[in-house]
Amino acid sequence: MVKLKRILLVEDNPNDAELTLEALAEHNLANGVEWVHDGAEALDYLYCRGKYHGHNCNDLSVVLLDLKLPKVDGIEVLRTIKSDERLKLLPVVVLTSSREERDMLDTYRLGVNAYVVKPVNFHDFMDAVKELGVFWAIVNEPPPAGARKGVKG
Repeated sequence: MVKLKRILLVEDNPNDAELTLEALAEHNLANGVEWVHDGAEALDYLYCRGKYHGHNCNDLSVVLLDLKLPKVDGIEVLRTIKSDERLKLLPVVVLTSSREERDMLDTYRLGVNAYVVKPVNFHDFMDAVKELGVFWAIVNEPPPAGARKGVKG
């Protein structure tokens, strides 16, 4: 049996998060998803601190990151990930409703792996998330876990 690779979903909109989880569930990927509701919680997860202290937070295959987040916005989360030697190899996919050119440019300059605008149509959204999940959790081979070991808060 193939071990599921974990996905960190950083999404403050409960409807978008539920749709994402539902789409991933169609490929039996939803059990491998950790959903956090804001940028500060995402950083706590990535650094195994706060309520995530003692958890195995280093087994992620990808971060699905919204940009418009409370507490710490997605651009700052991405900046933190890509500027940290222990996290910068972790793939990050921006999954956002923002079509703003500045957001796209800023995220690509910071090293995002992909920028996906959330489709407005329900079925298109579900299809896009399914394809993302299959690629990042099944098809893609992430950097070796050893390359990201030692992450502490």
